[in-house]
Amino acid sequence: MPSQNLPSTSRAPWRRFPAWAARWLLAVAGIGLLVALLLGVGAWARERALRDLESQARAAAQLSLAALSHKLDKFHAIPRVLAQDTALAAVLASPTPKALDGLSRRLEALGSELGPAILYVLDATGWTVAASNWREPDSFVGHDYRFRPYFTDAMDARDGVHFALGVVSHEAGLYLSRRIDGAQGPLGVVVLKIGFRDLESAWARSGMPQFVTDRRHVVLLGYPEDWHYRVARPMSPAEAVRVRASLQFGAAPLDLLPLDPMLVDQGESPVPLLRLTRAAAGLEKGTQVLHVEQPLARMDGWRLHLLKPVSAALAQAELTAQALALLALALTAMAGWWAVQRRRRARALLAARDALEAEVRARTGELRHANERLRAEIDERRRAEARLHEMQDELVQANKLSLLGQVAAGVAHEINQPVGAIRTYADNAGEFLRRGQADKVSANLSTIARLTERIGGITQELRAFSRKRTACIGTVELDAALDGALMLAGPRLGRQGVRLEDARAGRPSPRVRADAMRLEQVFVNLLHNALEALADTAHPGIRLSVERNGAQVRVRIQDNGPGVDPDVRERLFTPFFTTRAQGVGLGLVISRDILAEFGGTLEVLDVPEGAAFEVALDAMEDME
Repeated sequence: MPSQNLPSTSRAPWRRFPAWAARWLLAVAGIGLLVALLLGVGAWARERALRDLESQARAAAQLSLAALSHKLDKFHAIPRVLAQDTALAAVLASPTPKALDGLSRRLEALGSELGPAILYVLDATGWTVAASNWREPDSFVGHDYRFRPYFTDAMDARDGVHFALGVVSHEAGLYLSRRIDGAQGPLGVVVLKIGFRDLESAWARSGMPQFVTDRRHVVLLGYPEDWHYRVARPMSPAEAVRVRASLQFGAAPLDLLPLDPMLVDQGESPVPLLRLTRAAAGLEKGTQVLHVEQPLARMDGWRLHLLKPVSAALAQAELTAQALALLALALTAMAGWWAVQRRRRARALLAARDALEAEVRARTGELRHANERLRAEIDERRRAEARLHEMQDELVQANKLSLLGQVAAGVAHEINQPVGAIRTYADNAGEFLRRGQADKVSANLSTIARLTERIGGITQELRAFSRKRTACIGTVELDAALDGALMLAGPRLGRQGVRLEDARAGRPSPRVRADAMRLEQVFVNLLHNALEALADTAHPGIRLSVERNGAQVRVRIQDNGPGVDPDVRERLFTPFFTTRAQGVGLGLVISRDILAEFGGTLEVLDVPEGAAFEVALDAMEDME
């Protein structure tokens, strides 16, 4: 046919396309898909990170809000209580200089217990007649505050709440006021000024800007300090003039906060993001921060704001997700390459399939037998694992019983001490009752009641053994714990005729970090150990001393008994080791473990005469 000799013109267009161009287009398409994938993964990672950071920020805001609410609740009722004080009303009704001086002293004593707060009293004209800071150079006494809203509000409606910058002290604070009524009408107003320096310092340590605004969006307090009296939203010129005229914030310019809003849409719930327009609170300009706010229930219009820096966290989350995506792509590519290679090898193996089929059939029987043996081994292993779990459960139960026995022995050891003291005080009460000395009988019965409370506290330790319990560790007056221990050991000191040399007189009681009941327990153990050692001593004596050594307070209890044998010293703190016939060998072990919970130590000292044990505790003055 003639058409057979003509050149072909029916080839598909893609066959005429150069191969290098096709490869180039595929490479460009692949790079584009890779970039799109990385951008999508990065956006997804940023969204997830934002949600997590938002949850963290809201939790932190709840904690800060709880601290602020607790502080306000602590002081809110004080003006109302003082306004009902008849003695205070009597001073305002007849304001003699002596009575006003006495009122200032009383307010000063009350203010020293309240901490960062100032109490003062205004007469019916708004003139300050008494104040807790009457001795200070910036005393409020003698100043006219009738222009303050907290005075006018209290005189009109009995109560007033106002936040402002102090006219005399130039320190900002929240003013809580209450009208004082007399028989002839209002006598004046009692005012409590609350400072927030301690709360602001705690917020500053968090590293996150935190501040409180009022209903006009003016920053009242918080961190950073240079944001005070700025506004979170623009204020109209007329309103700004009214605020400045009221002198509520002094001459503050009421500028806007250096924050640029960035509302990021992440689905149905946008994430409130802001950008710093200039450096603040240790954060660089342009840093993105997550903004959360919480209303303060007690204060109308007040809101707590928290800004959590997120720029670094978002960048890290995006980079991590993209790196993982690249790793997944690389692993996928390697898996694809491996699949291709496997397919090639499979094709090569197909040629030898016929030759191998006979060998496969011959070895199938062997594999069947091996499979049966493997199943038998698996069953045996499962049975062994079951036995192992049973043995582990039995070991755990045995360990629990051992610990419970040790705890029960410790509790019995601790209860013996107050029970012995109860018996002594009960005998004394009977003797005093026979003599008709009712006051001493009552005192002994009160002491017995306290000792039974201590026994109840000791038995609670046994009930708490099966559950996790956190010791109530805080600030403890050392002398109170020592006096309680001496009270328990007092009857036995008298019976044995032991002379007690107490070297604590003439100095204030140190405050230490401990749990009061457990610390007293330690001192009781050490005193009774000393009394046991002095049983056969001719002129028995115990010396109790306390000294400050840097950041620690050291308590030493020393007796003039036979001392501690050097061969026994290394085993003193071993459970159930004792040198006494009636001892259980747990007193020193329990004492050392109790002190370890406080961060303290218990040591036996090398002294020329007798035995000396020293307790070291952290002093709270250096930790606050």
